[in-house]
Amino acid sequence: MRKMLHAAVAFATTATAVVAMSGAAQAAPAGNSTVYGCLSGNVCIWPENVWPQENPHPTNQYASYGAHNLSNQFGYHWVLNNQYGGATADLCYNYGGTNCGEHLAQDEWTYTYLTPVNSIILNRPRS
Repeated sequence: MRKMLHAAVAFATTATAVVAMSGAAQAAPAGNSTVYGCLSGNVCIWPENVWPQENPHPTNQYASYGAHNLSNQFGYHWVLNNQYGGATADLCYNYGGTNCGEHLAQDEWTYTYLTPVNSIILNRPRS
């Protein structure tokens, strides 16, 4: 477990450094950019305890704005908000996108415990 935690921290640190080096550039329009199998414009979830760079096949990809109920998502998963234009995503404890906790900005990753999470919301960019 400790080894996995250190690897997660190392990955997060690397991802943060890459984002910091890239500045505030906008993601490419839909269809032009994938990140470890996650299509541009989507929010993606990888299988439990799987490193996206080693297995670029997310099990869940969400492309439409609004709430999406999750099912059979237990344990720790990588989640990426690969939307563009400033769109955000929220992880919520209740179905239907209520009682939300973690907020993901555009291009933000999280390695999070999804057992108590029952829905995810894809939010439109603010004008």
